[in-house]
Amino acid sequence: MTLNSNAQPLTNADDNQASIADNGINLATILEPYFRPDEQTIVCGALDEAKVKALADAGVELIINLQPDDELSFDESAAVERAGMFYEQLPISGVADLKQLKILAFDNILRQHHGKKIAMHCGSGNRAGAAIALRAGWLRGRKMDTAMERGRSHGLTKLEDEVYKRLLVPR
Repeated sequence: MTLNSNAQPLTNADDNQASIADNGINLATILEPYFRPDEQTIVCGALDEAKVKALADAGVELIINLQPDDELSFDESAAVERAGMFYEQLPISGVADLKQLKILAFDNILRQHHGKKIAMHCGSGNRAGAAIALRAGWLRGRKMDTAMERGRSHGLTKLEDEVYKRLLVPR
């Protein structure tokens, strides 16, 4: 199922609008899961060669991979570079990696590529959403509800309770 930034099913009009912004590529039919919190940001699950090509064809300039190497089934870095995109890998294996230093590194990547069309992924989008929520709360000073909603719009699901607990601790 395709979700928009409020974690609601996208309408056909939303799908068509996103497709126009993506050089006619309907990413919602290619990526699973697929989150589109804004026009410049795509969050999805694990990639393969075909998905990397589709993202490149859709005008994505940067892939941020939050999966560690042992979760990858192909040489993603090489595939992304062959497709003409930038590649950043910041492995987040799970809860233990949701630390402020990792979130600072994540923030640094996003700042370096500000304004570019990006796709970030992990296995399901859950870790990407967690990183976004923690960034919003810890580094951007957003209120709890706002930070959590930002995370959900980027795929936060199973890690929601852990992220909430971490945001309760002042940084």
